[in-house]
Amino acid sequence: MKFLSPKIKQFLLLLLKLIVVGGAFYFINNQLTEKDFNWDIISQTLQKTNAWILVLILLLLTFLNRFLEILKWQNLAQIVKPISIWESTKQVLIGITFGIVTPNGIGEYAGKAWFYNKKHAVKIVFLNAVCNGIQVLFSVAFGLIGTLYINSLHQFIDAKYILLFFGILIVVILVIFSIKNIRIKGYSLQTLFKNLNEIPKKIHRKNIVLAWFRHLVLIHQYFILYTLFSVEIPYFVLLSVVASIYLLASSLPNFQAVDFALKGSVAIYLFGFFGVDGWIVTLVAALIWLLNLVIPISIGSIFLLLFNPKKDRSLHLVQTEL
Repeated sequence: MKFLSPKIKQFLLLLLKLIVVGGAFYFINNQLTEKDFNWDIISQTLQKTNAWILVLILLLLTFLNRFLEILKWQNLAQIVKPISIWESTKQVLIGITFGIVTPNGIGEYAGKAWFYNKKHAVKIVFLNAVCNGIQVLFSVAFGLIGTLYINSLHQFIDAKYILLFFGILIVVILVIFSIKNIRIKGYSLQTLFKNLNEIPKKIHRKNIVLAWFRHLVLIHQYFILYTLFSVEIPYFVLLSVVASIYLLASSLPNFQAVDFALKGSVAIYLFGFFGVDGWIVTLVAALIWLLNLVIPISIGSIFLLLFNPKKDRSLHLVQTEL
């Protein structure tokens, strides 16, 4: 890129921003126009007694969901350089905006790395993997518990397949730890463990606690919405279904833009065991998607269009010297 003039670089940077933002809203628009939602259910629901109290709680949980993620990233990013909550907010929201146009949100890694010098790119990608990885571990752990519990109530997975799954899981874990010293292109599991151990325990503990609270916030968003739509399912059963949905849907490759369609289809199947109306299940999945993805991406798109990598890095260097 050194052979390109500054004006061409600025043009290519603007073009990249417009492609990411345009792609993000293209995917969002497609999902909203292709689904024939019965939005009348919402207006009828809001007329119920105490409905607005639940709505306020839902909005608070929505804010907490993203704010906890911002705190998680601020906590981990300090290993490279200390950043403010505002800076962490920009990085997280721009990362999400990049992620929506890539499979399984991998563009998020590039979005965050964009804020840092190239020499820190690998470190930032690793820290982002740690940030997301702990969230995945909670989703898998509670998802397995939820799936097993729902399966005990309404068997949809044969016992032999469950035993086969855990058998394969144990074998895979044993194989991984037995070959941890084998290197592939200079990297090994031993290197991964070494890098993890280099992160101060205080930062690890904070990351785990924040991820735990964020997981609770995520599943209780569903609980509030189903309560709002007068779905009467025991508390622990409902949370188990939601945990199972996250596990089953997240295990499949997908784009974040169509994430709610995938989760919605899994939700319809699982909630069908408890007689929940398919329209309500679809609507809840869509609302979760709008609250947790569309709103942050809308804000992230503004940040992305205003973001100047060189200016941000120069400002940080000045602040560091002062």
